[in-house]
Amino acid sequence: MNDVDHIEKDFSKTIGDKERLRLKAQRDKHSVWSGFGLFGMVGWSVSVPTLLGVALGWWLDKKYPQHFSWTLSGLFVGLIGGCVIAWNWISKENREIHKNTEDDNE
Repeated sequence: MNDVDHIEKDFSKTIGDKERLRLKAQRDKHSVWSGFGLFGMVGWSVSVPTLLGVALGWWLDKKYPQHFSWTLSGLFVGLIGGCVIAWNWISKENREIHKNTEDDNE
């Protein structure tokens, strides 16, 4: 097999894989709106824990004043917690998408 045949075979396989993914996306009804929904879920999963951390920190600042800011500590902890929640959620969605793709290829 010469280089041209090898390149044509790889090109045909790439085109076939992309077409299968396109057809699968049409069947699954993924759209721009589902992408916006994903961004919305990520945003809420980060912002809600962050705001809860700030609220808890503000309350702690009022009740138990310290030489450091409970509010900033709550902000930091809430932000980190929200990012971990978002990371886990996106990882789960990614695994599910790839699992479905592998099932379609079999």
